[in-house]
Amino acid sequence: MTSSQELRALSEQHSAHNYHPLPIVISEAEGAWVTDVEGKRYLDMLAAYSAVNFGHSNPRLIEAAKRQLDRVTLVSRAFDHDQFGPFVRELAALAGKDMVLPMNSGAEAVETAIKTARKWGYEVKGVPADEANIITFEGNFHGRTTTIISFSTDPDAKDSFGPYTPGFRTVPYGDIDALRAAVDGATVGVLIEPIQGEAGVNVPPSGFLAEVRELCTAGDSLMIADEIQSGLGRTGTTFAVEHEGVVPDIYLLGKALGGGILPVSAVVADRDVLGVFKPGQHGSTFGGNPLACAVGREVIAILNTGEYQERSRRLGAHMHERLGALPGDLVREVRGRGLWAGVELHGRARPVSERLMELGVLAKETQETTIRLAPPLVISETDLDWALDQLELALKG
Repeated sequence: MTSSQELRALSEQHSAHNYHPLPIVISEAEGAWVTDVEGKRYLDMLAAYSAVNFGHSNPRLIEAAKRQLDRVTLVSRAFDHDQFGPFVRELAALAGKDMVLPMNSGAEAVETAIKTARKWGYEVKGVPADEANIITFEGNFHGRTTTIISFSTDPDAKDSFGPYTPGFRTVPYGDIDALRAAVDGATVGVLIEPIQGEAGVNVPPSGFLAEVRELCTAGDSLMIADEIQSGLGRTGTTFAVEHEGVVPDIYLLGKALGGGILPVSAVVADRDVLGVFKPGQHGSTFGGNPLACAVGREVIAILNTGEYQERSRRLGAHMHERLGALPGDLVREVRGRGLWAGVELHGRARPVSERLMELGVLAKETQETTIRLAPPLVISETDLDWALDQLELALKG
């Protein structure tokens, strides 16, 4: 068997260094646990940034994928297939909308939403050609394509990749007055993460999302909720915007929609928004493929039971109670909702991530000083408590 050290050396030599992974090589995974090539088990407290909400090797999702693998996996959108219609109908119903435009990655969903908002702005709202603007927020993370990084405020994501795409205005997250000042008659959309994940699990001030909704309605602009990381059960509700009773014009979904098996993303909106597209104006060879739709349908069926949302609410309350009791000399602040937390430290978080790994728990730092916790929603309370015990040990050094 090839050792962990040998496999890491191969990655180091032949892979672009666009990630800084922890020094571990995983070979198997089930539920909330993963196993490295040497056979050591670790509790996964990251869940692939919420892509594995329903656990590694979830039996229902694996079975759905296997059934479809034996039938048909790709026909492109040149033809319909028997999973497509049911998938878009069921996903639209989950979100309470009319239509779905499926893609693959989360970044593709965001790019699609940008195109949707601009086209809607020109053809429905009546914005003059090439004058549309979209409002975004400081600390945002919506992907790493050229257009998306054009409105990023993270130097690592943005620097040295210009020239940048125009048409965006960025304001402080949670500042409704700054947002109000940025909006004008050519504003076609406000793109917002209901909770900012990459920025450190930042939760906006209470009532902010509702104010964004009111402002978009008053200004005839589209509220675009990027629920790629915050959605599908992570915060204790199907969508994070539900905590404020908000319904956006557009939902952006991804990550957990593919069940941790393959990339599946989608833009979900009503017909008066997504209906602006005509054949040939947007597409994807793999978007909405039979395998993706089969897995996505099973994800939707799981969510329709409400079991995972309830687990996230219950276990999330327990996790935040324990995190909130950590001494102030170890932790500066704890943020989050449901089974999602950003534990901000007084110093660098990378050494704590490494100590956690040595103790058998996998989590990852973000923004230099924050440990991000997002375990699979299948995690048991016993395992969760054990992971939090190890976190306290790691914080104490």
